[in-house]
Amino acid sequence: MDNKLRILYLQTFPLYGSGSGTYARYLAREVSKHYEVAMVAPDHRQLTNSNVKMYPIKMPFNVSFTGHPEWKNGRLYKDISHREILTIYKSFLNHTVDAVEDFHPNIIHVHHAFPFSWAARFVKSTYQIPYIITVHGSELPTAQKDKRYLALTMDALRRARRIIPNSFYTKEWLFKVFGDDYRRRVRVIPGGVDINKFRKVATDDIDQQFNIAGEKIVVFAGKLTVYKGVKYLVRAAKKIRGKVFILGDGPERKNLEKMVKDEKVSNVKFLGHFGDDTDFLIKFYSRANVFVAPSVWDEPLGLVILEAMACETPVVVTRKGGIPLAVKDGQNGFFIKPRNSQDMAEKINTLFNN
Repeated sequence: MDNKLRILYLQTFPLYGSGSGTYARYLAREVSKHYEVAMVAPDHRQLTNSNVKMYPIKMPFNVSFTGHPEWKNGRLYKDISHREILTIYKSFLNHTVDAVEDFHPNIIHVHHAFPFSWAARFVKSTYQIPYIITVHGSELPTAQKDKRYLALTMDALRRARRIIPNSFYTKEWLFKVFGDDYRRRVRVIPGGVDINKFRKVATDDIDQQFNIAGEKIVVFAGKLTVYKGVKYLVRAAKKIRGKVFILGDGPERKNLEKMVKDEKVSNVKFLGHFGDDTDFLIKFYSRANVFVAPSVWDEPLGLVILEAMACETPVVVTRKGGIPLAVKDGQNGFFIKPRNSQDMAEKINTLFNN
């Protein structure tokens, strides 16, 4: 065995279709250029252009914090039973131990404050392997409302070598939910994107495929959940002087499509989940005159916002959570009031004409 540092990543969700999955995927791929890297995740796809060793999880059932486009019939952590929490924990623990005994990591990097941190806590006690935790923020509302997840997660946080929130807002939210007696081990590291990949590209094929040459377009990309506020974009669409493309899938898609039909909105098109076709997403970011993120909840950071900005597209976003860390009002985009379709349409049209 060589002397390279060996890092084992633990990711709770598939590596495509969500911000944390995308971040985990790109981080592991980049780190594997310098160290030995492996990942435990509920995803059977191999990471292209990388040396990451994958340990796929066969989930006993699909469960997430706010919904996931690749788990259309998935459930939410807040809704599962006590015994089902145990079932998930046992599955994560067994897969983690199998990976540890095969890969022999020097350190474990956990994505999300729970539930994989519980397995990392066990491994530290049993195998003396330290771990760090990246807190993405989407897990915090569940723990805030469902006390079943508090005790084990608080113990895991206290015993972690480092805790890494993705924004200063996420850090303070973390302290509010789990206390702050581990504060000295917390370091904020914002999520990032690969600017060699996410950059402005030619989009003639997009113009031809969707017959939009010369037209103004606004793009949303992300999970279609109530938290993302997409219904306010649909309401704004009639006042937007261009076409609206909605990329993504989730539990709210049927409601949104019904809303478009009922209100006779003619300039909105749903393109669905784009899976692992990152090039398609980059082309839409590049083609968009405006990218919009109308979240109604406290978005921890918003990786899609960074991706769009890396493709030189101005953004219209709500001033929620950690978003102000990346967006400066009037410089690289505009802030809008949450749940305000009129404000959204006005800002989008302003950018169309700029």
